[in-house]
Amino acid sequence: MQQRKYLVLGGLGLVGRAVVQALDRAAPGRTIAVSRRAPDFSTTARFVSLDLTDRAACARTFAGAEFADVSHVVYAALYEKPDLVAGWRDPEQIRVNTEMLRNVLDFVQPLEHLSLLQGTKAYGAHLGRMKLPGRESDPRHPGDNFYWNQEDLVRERSAAGGWTFTVFRPQIVCGAALGSPMNLVAAIGVYAAVSRALDEPLRFPGSAGFVTEATDADLLASAILWAGTEAACGGEILNVTNGDVLEWGALWPSFAAVFAMPVGEPEPRRLTEYMPAHEPVWKRLVAEHGLRPLTMADVIGSSWQFADAVFGFGGTGANTLLSTIRIRQLGFHECLDTELMFRRQLRRLQAEGVLPR
Repeated sequence: MQQRKYLVLGGLGLVGRAVVQALDRAAPGRTIAVSRRAPDFSTTARFVSLDLTDRAACARTFAGAEFADVSHVVYAALYEKPDLVAGWRDPEQIRVNTEMLRNVLDFVQPLEHLSLLQGTKAYGAHLGRMKLPGRESDPRHPGDNFYWNQEDLVRERSAAGGWTFTVFRPQIVCGAALGSPMNLVAAIGVYAAVSRALDEPLRFPGSAGFVTEATDADLLASAILWAGTEAACGGEILNVTNGDVLEWGALWPSFAAVFAMPVGEPEPRRLTEYMPAHEPVWKRLVAEHGLRPLTMADVIGSSWQFADAVFGFGGTGANTLLSTIRIRQLGFHECLDTELMFRRQLRRLQAEGVLPR
């Protein structure tokens, strides 16, 4: 690991941050991370501020000598539209995500391996009910998807450049990044804290009766570092999840316990509309508990929209399950209890002064 040098694109997102922190432990000082913002955590990585949509800036930055000996690239950058769910089918979103990756690979490529992130939208989960379980060998769903554009670009450049790649497909990635468009842990935590401040029990705001899975960001980072050193993973597409399934209603008492509050009867609520109206409550919590001076939007980003979709508000929930047989056959066997993951990550945000204890 000490001889390898990593370039992590999207270094402050849910996945990128977890990869940077995993590399801090495994190979300190051997990582360059790219993000538009400065890191909000202690790290040995060198952070470079760069907008990947700016082609000229990418050309200038990646011309630097420090990028010439990068052995591994982890591409975890992502562009999302303000209207998150609608953006998943938007031609501009597809174009921008494709061009961002092109703006990297036109100017810097790994000597050995590239990791590319996808997700359950590869199985058409954003379009309707998906075939269960989703397998890596399933054909591409009809219609456009920036996943296909990026994957085809990587396959082309890999063949020409002599390096290998692995595509990862996690589901509901859960981690510690702030301001992410899809951070369910932050959304659950802020919703619970505000509910408690309003002297309300914690009520599940979506629809019940379906099962899904989650992927711990640290577990995903471990899989990414592992695959980058395993020759058998070259050219593979790999589903990655915690290894169990979840039903939201069953987890709600566990979330409530973290905040020492009762559980109420489920009550469908569109969090995208309900929560921003309680910004004054959040500001009061920040002041009373001495939390980091972050607005609700600073913490949540677009994640209320993601939470509405994942919780199945309005009866839109559907079973979304992935087969993880392939990654296990290749030798990756890490797994994690999802209920314990949520509790640990919520308490981590409490310990970091983002959520009230």
